[in-house]
Amino acid sequence: MGIARAWVRDGLKPRCISRDLKWGTPVPLEGFTDKVFYVWYDAPIGYLSITANYTAEWRQWWQNQKQVQLYNFMAKDNVPFHSVIFPCTCLGTDDNYTLVNHLIATEYLNYEDGKFSKSRQVGVFGDQAKDTGIPADIWRFYLLYIRPESQDSSFSWTDFVTKNNSELLNNLGNYINRSLMFLFNSFNGIMPELHLTDEDKRLLVVVCRELKGYMSLLEKARIRDALRYILNISRHGNQYIQGNKPWALVKGSDAERERAGTVMGLSANVVCLLSVLLQPFMPAVSENIQQQLNIPRDVNVITGDFVCMLKPGHQISKPAPLFQKIDASMAEELKQKFAGKQPEVTKVKNGPASTEEMEKLSLAVKEQAEKVRNLKASTAEKQLIDAEVKLLLDLKQKLVVTSAATADVADQREVDVEEVKRLTEAVALQATKVRDLKANKVDKSVLDSEVKQLLGLKNQLALASGEKPATGGGNQAKKKKGKK
Repeated sequence: MGIARAWVRDGLKPRCISRDLKWGTPVPLEGFTDKVFYVWYDAPIGYLSITANYTAEWRQWWQNQKQVQLYNFMAKDNVPFHSVIFPCTCLGTDDNYTLVNHLIATEYLNYEDGKFSKSRQVGVFGDQAKDTGIPADIWRFYLLYIRPESQDSSFSWTDFVTKNNSELLNNLGNYINRSLMFLFNSFNGIMPELHLTDEDKRLLVVVCRELKGYMSLLEKARIRDALRYILNISRHGNQYIQGNKPWALVKGSDAERERAGTVMGLSANVVCLLSVLLQPFMPAVSENIQQQLNIPRDVNVITGDFVCMLKPGHQISKPAPLFQKIDASMAEELKQKFAGKQPEVTKVKNGPASTEEMEKLSLAVKEQAEKVRNLKASTAEKQLIDAEVKLLLDLKQKLVVTSAATADVADQREVDVEEVKRLTEAVALQATKVRDLKANKVDKSVLDSEVKQLLGLKNQLALASGEKPATGGGNQAKKKKGKK
C-alpha cells in the first residue's frame, strides 16, 4: 500500500512508456512506430488476451467487477504497474474492466549469506534444482515455507535439509505413513467403525481450529503461514497416536481392538484432510496420498468443518513412504556446488599511489559523473547514456582499488576486484533509486528503508575495498554538528 500511495499522493507525473528497442510490442501511433512499449506498461494486457485466447467468454472474468475478485501476485518491483498504471489504463477505457482487489507482493529472497547472481553462478536456479534429484514438491514446500511475505528471507541449504528431515519426514510423513501402515497391517486396509470418545472429539475440535486458521490465512493470501497450520495438524495427530498406543491396544481384548480401530480410522480421515490441504502446496504428494487412500480426486473440496470422508468398509491401497531423508553431507556438497565462481582476487601491496595519480582519477570520476547527469537531463538516447554510465563505473572501480592500495590497513591485503565492481554498480543503482524517490516525495518510511539499504551497500563496498566503513549518522550527523 505504501508504494501505491506514494505514487498517487502528490498526483501522477508523466512517465515514459516506450523504449528504443528492436523487440517488443510496437507503439501504434504515427511518429512513434519505431519504438516499442516498455514491457510492464503493456504486459498486464496479456492477462486479458491470454484469457481471451482460452475462451470466448473472457468478459465473464475481465469485465465483471461486481462478481470477480482479482488477485495479483508479484515481487515488490512491479507494484506500481499493477496498482496504479494498469488500473488507470483500464479506468481510462470506460469499459468496466475488472480491477485488482488484492495485490500480494513479496520482498526479496536471498541466498545463504548473500544474493542470488546468475552472472556469478551463485545460487540454485530452475534447471539446476531439477538436476539435484530432489523432488519438485520438496522445493515447493521449502520455498513456500520461507516465502518472503513481510520481509526479506534467505535460502539456506542447511535449513533446507533440516526442514525436509524434521517437518516433512519426521512430522508430516511419519504421521501419514504410520496411520496408513497400521490400518493396512492390522485391519487389512479396511476402515473400521468409529466409536468416538471425548478424547477423539477433542482431536476433532483441535483439527477444526487449525482448519479454520488455514482457510482464514489463504483468504488473506498469507500462503507461508497457512502452510504451518497443515504441519500443526499432523503434529497433533502424532501426539494423538502416541498417547493412545494403538499398537498395544490391537493385541488386547475385543474392546481394546475396537478402540485401536477408532484411533487409526480417525487418523486415516485426518490424513485424508491433509491430502486436500496439501494440494495447493505439494500437488504430487497430495495425489500420492490420495492414491494410497484409494479416493477420487473430487474429494479436493475444503468445507468449514472437518468431515470424515472415509466411511466404514472403505478399502485403502498399500501405503508407501512419502519422503526420504537428506544427509547433512549432501547439503554441504550442494552448498559448495552452487557457491558460484571464485572471484578474481588481486593482491595489492601497500605502496601508496602518487598524489598526482589520485587527483587525476578523482577529477576523471567527477567530470564523467557530470557528463552522465547532463546526458540524463537532456534525455539522450539510452544506449549513449548506458555507455557513459559504464565508463563512470569503471573509473569509480579503478579509484576504489587505487585508494585501497594507499589505505593504512595492513602490509598486504587482498582486494576482490569482481566484488568491488559488483558493489560499485549496486551502490550507483541504489543511489539513483533514492534520488528518484526523494524527487517523488514518497512516504518517509519507504525512503528511510531505501536509504538504509544504500548505506549498507556503501559499507559493504568499503569493506570489500579494504577501507573502514562509514560510522555515525552520515548527512544527519553532519547537520547536527553544523547546528552546534
